[in-house]
Amino acid sequence: MEPLGLVVHGKAEPFSAALRSLINNPRYSDVRFVVGQEQREVFAHRCLLACRCNFFQRLLGTEPGPGVPSPVVLSTVPTEAFLAVLEFLYTNSVKLHRHSVLEVLTAAVEYGLEELRELCLQFVVKVLDVELVCEALQVAVTFGLGPLQERCVAFIEAHSQEALRSQGFLELSAAALLPLLRSDKLCVDEAELVRAARSWARVGAAVLERPVAEVAAPVVKELRLALLAPAELSALEEQNRQEPLIPVEQIVEAWKCHALRRGDEARGAPCRRRRGTLPREHHRFLDLSFK
Repeated sequence: MEPLGLVVHGKAEPFSAALRSLINNPRYSDVRFVVGQEQREVFAHRCLLACRCNFFQRLLGTEPGPGVPSPVVLSTVPTEAFLAVLEFLYTNSVKLHRHSVLEVLTAAVEYGLEELRELCLQFVVKVLDVELVCEALQVAVTFGLGPLQERCVAFIEAHSQEALRSQGFLELSAAALLPLLRSDKLCVDEAELVRAARSWARVGAAVLERPVAEVAAPVVKELRLALLAPAELSALEEQNRQEPLIPVEQIVEAWKCHALRRGDEARGAPCRRRRGTLPREHHRFLDLSFK
């Protein structure tokens, strides 16, 4: 009886280095990509991409005809992110950078590369900061990455004022902003949150060429106007006449909470305190408690 064979392994480093030398190398390449808005030419190898990734297997499944094959155009993925994907496919490792990791994560999700996606998620969590967190939240909401969304929301809850002043906050979609405005744990007062929502809606209105109130409609219902003092609510009402942001009915409901001055009737209104809510004299009538 023939003895069982034994699988032995050579050194991994030379093998990985040899494959790394083929990344974007025209030598022996049999497929060209035109990548990103800058339309940069990138060289690769069909057999390697196809055996490592189902997306590329489907994309490159047709055998090229005679002559020089036409390049494959991938205009939506940035070149740096695409090269990182190739690095992972060729070597099963990748060097990630804070400034581009979300683009690599997006490509990993779109190409169905689960292991690369997990590596990117681990890296994002490690480097998460005020400048990155809102962009990361947007990616998490867009692709349904629940654990990343939870980490981003928790980070913003702990660094609310800084995050609300970031450029990334202004670029959030309504779907990404909603979980923030629904949070009791934001460390920010409601007056500042109303100002941040107005700034966000102004940016969206300019980009989408739509009225501010229309852009704000999906999210402003989560603002807890009853937490504002009467003088603040009056000022907001006047500003709302000049630049509509909040439905009049929502402001009326806030005034009702002030008029009732009883917690039992007010509990149905959005008047629960957040972690950063500053105390006001009328809060004692609303019987508010932070959860």
